[in-house]
Amino acid sequence: MRVLMIDDHALFRMGLSELLERRGIEVVGAVGDCVQGVDWVVEKQPDVVLLDMRMPAMSGIEVLQELRRRGVPMPVAMLTTSRDEGDVINALQNGARGYLLKDMEPEDLIKALGDIVAGQTVVAPELTIVLAKAVQGEVAGSAGGQRALAELTPRELEILCHLAEGQSNKVIARNLGISDGTVKLHVKAILRKLDVHSRVEAAVIAVEENICGRSGDGG
Repeated sequence: MRVLMIDDHALFRMGLSELLERRGIEVVGAVGDCVQGVDWVVEKQPDVVLLDMRMPAMSGIEVLQELRRRGVPMPVAMLTTSRDEGDVINALQNGARGYLLKDMEPEDLIKALGDIVAGQTVVAPELTIVLAKAVQGEVAGSAGGQRALAELTPRELEILCHLAEGQSNKVIARNLGISDGTVKLHVKAILRKLDVHSRVEAAVIAVEENICGRSGDGG
C-alpha cells in the first residue's frame, strides 16, 4: 500500500511516516504545504491520501475539493483531531472516503487504511452516528430498507444495533458473550441481507429505520 500524507505538523508527519513504514506501508510523500501536496498526489498516484482537516494555508476541505477538481481517482481519508459533526459531514459530502482520528490505535489505523483502499467508507467508530446522518440520503428508500430488515434474525438485529453504536467486533463479542468469529459471521450475513458493502452502510440503515430505539439504553 502506498500512502501520501498532507499535514502541517512536521513531528506528526515524521512519527506517522516511521510507524507506517515499520508496518510495511510505503509513504511516497509527507508534506506540510497543501499546494505541493496536491501536485504530489497527481504526480505520485498513491493508493490513499491522508489529509489533515485544519491547516493554515488551505483547509482539508479545500484540499479535498481541489483534488476532486483535478479528477484524482484514489480515496482520500481525513486524519484529524476534530470530532466536530460539521467537519465530519462536510468532509464526507465533499468526497472523503474516511474520517479517522489522530488518537486511534496504530493497528486500527492500518486496518482502516486497508478497508478504504478496498473500497469501503470508514469513520472512527465513535463517529458512526454522525456519518449515518451525513449519508442517509444515499441508502435505499425506506420501504426497501424495511423489507431487508425483516429478513434479519433477532440476533442479527441485536448485532446491527451494536454496529450502529460504532462498536467493533471485539466489543460486540464481549457484550453478547459470544466469540469474535461468531460476530464476524453475523456481520457478513447482515451485509448480505441488507445488500450493502460495509458495516457503516448497515449502521446508516439501522439509524434511518430507528430499529434500535432508546428503550435498551443502559447496557
